[in-house]
Amino acid sequence: MPQNLIKDLKTRSEKTLEVLKGNLLGIRTGRAHPALVDEIKVDYFGTPTPVKNMGSVNVPEPRQIVITPWDKSAIKAIEKAIQSSPLGITPQNDGESIRLNLPELTQQRRVELTKIVNKTAEDARVAIRNVRRDILEALKKMEKDSKITEDDLKKFQKQAQDETDASIKRIDAILADKEKEIMEK
Repeated sequence: MPQNLIKDLKTRSEKTLEVLKGNLLGIRTGRAHPALVDEIKVDYFGTPTPVKNMGSVNVPEPRQIVITPWDKSAIKAIEKAIQSSPLGITPQNDGESIRLNLPELTQQRRVELTKIVNKTAEDARVAIRNVRRDILEALKKMEKDSKITEDDLKKFQKQAQDETDASIKRIDAILADKEKEIMEK
């Protein structure tokens, strides 16, 4: 049964890392990425619909995103949603598709983005530590209820700590990559 707790720790840590990666993809770095428009919702016949569900999202150039809607009548609604989004980009509509040209980031904006990325990574670290805490509490309860020995408790606590340390190292690596990407000109 303690092995199940360690597996649970690994599973929850993996989910936290996936959430972190997804959150970091949505942070604009000066390079175009389809994930930048993932969170933008378009009022499509009264239903908030993600842009990615309304057409194809392509990156033909390093600093350009092209959205080609399947329903050409939705192009104005997509354009309006992008304008009101926090991206801060003015879309260019050619009647067939919408082009988003990403401007070069200023040094000040790069520093702000680095702070946001660091906070996002710290939130992920806290989430992983909280999972570890839950697992350790469950292990201590099992030892108190005489379901595992004190030696087993120490062994599983070490496994939980090792897994936590490995996850935190992965978060730090992801963070370093994202910071490098942001600070590149």
